[in-house]
Amino acid sequence: MREWSFLTNHARVLVCIGHDPGVRLHDIAATLCITERAAFGIVNDLVTAGYVLKHKDGRRNRYQVQTHLPPQEASGRQRSVGDMLEVLVDSATPKQGRKARDNATSRSVGKTSTEDT
Repeated sequence: MREWSFLTNHARVLVCIGHDPGVRLHDIAATLCITERAAFGIVNDLVTAGYVLKHKDGRRNRYQVQTHLPPQEASGRQRSVGDMLEVLVDSATPKQGRKARDNATSRSVGKTSTEDT
């Protein structure tokens, strides 16, 4: 049976960028099992459509999802890209922030269990 997904590759790339704004095209391609050329084209589509802003950071690119924009096929209901990402990604906390939060949580958990004994 052929593999398929409920989300288009464009939506899946948007989720990758939502998870990690500094994600490399190589990593997007590997995560989604698509070619780097396809990942490049999709990111360019999202940038051209205004859903993603691309900033140079040294030799790398960083991306910023424009969460206030409505999805392309939006009907009468006014949903934003951010509403969609909230369901799919913990977009309120960037990847680096989540790591720091998780480390702090594990340290406090370890500290609590040590204090209890």
